[in-house]
Amino acid sequence: MAARTPVLETFPALRAWQRKALVEYLRRRTDDFTAVATPGAGKTTFALRIAAELLGDGTIEAVTVVAPTEHLKNQWSEAAARVGIQLDAAFRNADLHSAADFHGAVVTYAQVGMAPQVHRRRTMTRRTLVILDEIHHAGDSRSWGDGVKNAFEPAVRRLMLTGTPFRSDDNPIPFVSYERGGDGLLRSRADSVYGYSDALRDGVVRPVLFLAYSGETRWRTNAGEELAARLGEPMTQDLVAQAWRTALDPAGDWMPQVLRAADARLTVLRNAGMADAGGLIIATDQQTARSYAKLIEQVTGEKAAVVLSDDLGASARIATFAASDQRWLVAVRMVSEGVDIPRLAVGVYATSASTPLYFAQAIGRFVRARRPGETASVFLPSVPHLLGLASEMETERDHVLGKPKESDGFDDDLLERAQRDDQASGELEKRFAALSATAELDQVIFDGASFGTAAQAGTPEEEEYLGLPGLLTADQVSLLLTKRQAAQLAAQRRRTADGAAQPAAAPTAAPPAPMSAAQRRVALRRQLNALVAARHHRTGQPHGKIHAELRRLCGGPPSAQATIEQLEERIATVQTL
Repeated sequence: MAARTPVLETFPALRAWQRKALVEYLRRRTDDFTAVATPGAGKTTFALRIAAELLGDGTIEAVTVVAPTEHLKNQWSEAAARVGIQLDAAFRNADLHSAADFHGAVVTYAQVGMAPQVHRRRTMTRRTLVILDEIHHAGDSRSWGDGVKNAFEPAVRRLMLTGTPFRSDDNPIPFVSYERGGDGLLRSRADSVYGYSDALRDGVVRPVLFLAYSGETRWRTNAGEELAARLGEPMTQDLVAQAWRTALDPAGDWMPQVLRAADARLTVLRNAGMADAGGLIIATDQQTARSYAKLIEQVTGEKAAVVLSDDLGASARIATFAASDQRWLVAVRMVSEGVDIPRLAVGVYATSASTPLYFAQAIGRFVRARRPGETASVFLPSVPHLLGLASEMETERDHVLGKPKESDGFDDDLLERAQRDDQASGELEKRFAALSATAELDQVIFDGASFGTAAQAGTPEEEEYLGLPGLLTADQVSLLLTKRQAAQLAAQRRRTADGAAQPAAAPTAAPPAPMSAAQRRVALRRQLNALVAARHHRTGQPHGKIHAELRRLCGGPPSAQATIEQLEERIATVQTL
């Protein structure tokens, strides 16, 4: 029996961006269409509505969806079935064709790369719409890209979807259009764009607070030398990588302290109206994931769900967690992209992966809003590169071909060397040992701005930030963070004044102690944030856009990473705007 044509009236109401993009798609009627929408915006619903429209008017006879992982195959199949489109998620390359009672199949990029000729024959047999989910994955390897291009060139229509359209390499993405800019470089061009800032304004996604933790770290190098460094302080990339590795060591104090803070934040959200709020710890590898799960059980008294790889049982474990009220999930890369667990509201970024693409995919797991006022909180190491990515959450990027490689980002190769486990070959590699690490709340990043001063883990100052109300609008988050920072600084001034009021041995008052570089940076960040907030109230521009404009005018990294000189220049600039 042939599959029935889906009924459009059964579809859920579309959001404004989905309606606009649908009208644009139907108006153009082009072979290729690329839609960029932030995670949680509803790309799946948009794509399935297009499939239903084209099946209904006879433009196509079949649908093929290409997804990054096995778990997402099932997710696509289930979502399609709810709107009357039957997609075979169990299709194997050896099957050659789908059964007649299916509208098509869901496959992975790896599956297509292994046998592109099979999918090419399927595409040529019936007029087909191909939906390429998270299309940037087609550039992951030449075999995947070539396979996708070869398999789906005969398709009547191709719909490319992505929430993160940028890549850090020069591998062109099949079927994506590139345009040459004024600098001579080719940039990807989307036909519809719905960014995080747009979705935040519409209440489609949650505001994300990043709580960055620094601390003292000590380790023994592969040469047997003992080193100490404060996480987040300026240092070479090799030292950053080793300090980062030391902080993430499950046997140290940094991770247990951060996990306690993250669980305390999760409790606040649950008590504030998100009764089923869940947390996700993203680990570097399977061994540390298991260790983090043990730490969570020690901290909370409750076992965490653990998803280690994209195996047969992983999808079921994710689905069970998504439908439960269990507090914590620990994963490696399984939950980094596309997986829909709307109740995730607290994250711990405890992984060595640091590319903009992976970071954006990971943070995308926490932004999906279910009702107005929900917020998300992500805990991360105070590493300069990660702070920069957190400050640029609202920045829209394109895939650029031919761009010279710059050294301002974090070098993943260095981090990979530092993160190599004790099974690595060579006696020197086996000697690396993390000795100790302590955690301290360094700053809170929101809307491109940095708030707060250093606060030891477990102190009332830290609790002030962990206890922020769970249901807030983006403007309320900014206002409360500004108030918290002002109260924190006022308390410090009172303590200083009380100390100065004690009887002195000398009749003349001692001159005020000079501020350290760290204190000076905090003071300048506070002044810059106050000026940006004032401009926001005058013009209505979002804080993040004002900060971005200052960076454009003055150059340099986000304020969380900026030097004293750069902060001073931005303060002078914003006063003239």
